[in-house]
Amino acid sequence: MNEVKVLNKDAKFVHATVGSLHAFEGKQFVKDATGSTSCEISFGSLPTGASVPFFHSHKANEENYIILSGEGKFQVNDEVFDIAEGSVIRVATNCDRNLKCTSARPMTYICIQAKEDSLGGYTMTDAEITERENRL
Repeated sequence: MNEVKVLNKDAKFVHATVGSLHAFEGKQFVKDATGSTSCEISFGSLPTGASVPFFHSHKANEENYIILSGEGKFQVNDEVFDIAEGSVIRVATNCDRNLKCTSARPMTYICIQAKEDSLGGYTMTDAEITERENRL
């Protein structure tokens, strides 16, 4: 299993990595390493023919899956549909979910879990343009 490594840390940010996604295997949660207070992010990988070994649902948190590579099937309750690289799937609370890799190469994905209906301001409604010297 991959391990989350903290590369840089300050009072206002944490920079962590799970390493190369091309070689990523298994499931890795990053909340503890980053100290996140708003969501849980995990990286997952499924080899050809494999699925998550159980269905699950959440009481308070929705999940957003982002498929980074591979193809497969996703099931929400009794609905099954195809997924592939670039797919984004949001699953509400109190719904059973699972996914399976059907491609010849492994499926790698990110899952972001956050409290349902908690997003207030976002993008430009929560952001402001600031003046700062660009050191990039």
